[in-house]
Amino acid sequence: MASGSSAAARRLLLLRHRRRHLVPNHHFSSSSADEVLDGGRVKIFDRDLKRRHRDRAAWAMRETDPLVDAVADNLLDRLEDCRKAFPSALCLGGSAGAVRRSLRGRGGIEKLTMMDMSVDMVNKWRELESATDDGPEMNFIVGDEEYLPMKENSQDLIMSCLGLHWTNDLPGAMIQCRLALKPDGLFLAAILGGETLKELRIACTIAQMEREGGISPRMSPLAQVRDAGNLLSRAGFALPGVDVDRYTVKYNSALELVEHLRAMAETNALFQRSHILKRDTALATAAIYQSMFGLEDGTIPATFQVIYMTGWKEHSSQQKPKRRGSATVSFGDIRKQFGSNQD
Repeated sequence: MASGSSAAARRLLLLRHRRRHLVPNHHFSSSSADEVLDGGRVKIFDRDLKRRHRDRAAWAMRETDPLVDAVADNLLDRLEDCRKAFPSALCLGGSAGAVRRSLRGRGGIEKLTMMDMSVDMVNKWRELESATDDGPEMNFIVGDEEYLPMKENSQDLIMSCLGLHWTNDLPGAMIQCRLALKPDGLFLAAILGGETLKELRIACTIAQMEREGGISPRMSPLAQVRDAGNLLSRAGFALPGVDVDRYTVKYNSALELVEHLRAMAETNALFQRSHILKRDTALATAAIYQSMFGLEDGTIPATFQVIYMTGWKEHSSQQKPKRRGSATVSFGDIRKQFGSNQD
């Protein structure tokens, strides 16, 4: 009996030893726990850190960026499918600068308000706008998408290009957008989807397992395509629409990819993130990325999955489904009429 107990104790110690190596140790003070839990709601992203990322991106962003310009252009293409005009519009954070560059009179916008949580980013937009004379009347405000500082029924159009995926309460932010829209107002959004940077995720995971014996959160969780329609319905939008585009960007190295992500303010802002990236792990990530995904010309590809969401605020003029049970012809009769000639 004693020998069996000692053997069980040794197995328990061995199990604990293995778990220490497989699961990274995270130490949180009571203050950090209070930050992660805000009024009983779990906060995934550090919004203050994301604001600092936006401050840095204001000075690191490129004058033109083919990726964000393509996303913004595709987002605005949806305005050309609408017969109505949108005199007042609000553009939220993210790549709002690319939206302004790609607007080119689409949507009949007469007054455009651009909002960002970063003072530096707003000042950058204001500086760029002062150099142009054409376009709609412009307003610039500093605000957070999680606490939208807009009156109800005040906007004809609300757009967000590559920004809402950093909010802790995405359905709540979308509900606030719906409330700020006028009846029959349009909501357009583009967010990064779950397959974004899948190559970097794989390379980083393998490098951490090899060098550190475990993994820690280096990249943020992103929405899946199947979730987007549910988000629109949950936020109360009518006539929801979702579609997906996938962009592949080539970089000379993993370092160039990271620099681009910094210029886009798309670097890690998780609360429970590891604050230290070891040099060996970083070098191993770059080497694994190149060996697993490198192309013949020496470049590496990076995938960006973009989910486009469209929703309308309810209005009496919009088409609505018929009341259940109001049909006058059964599917059985239709099958008999049109399927009688089939073998």
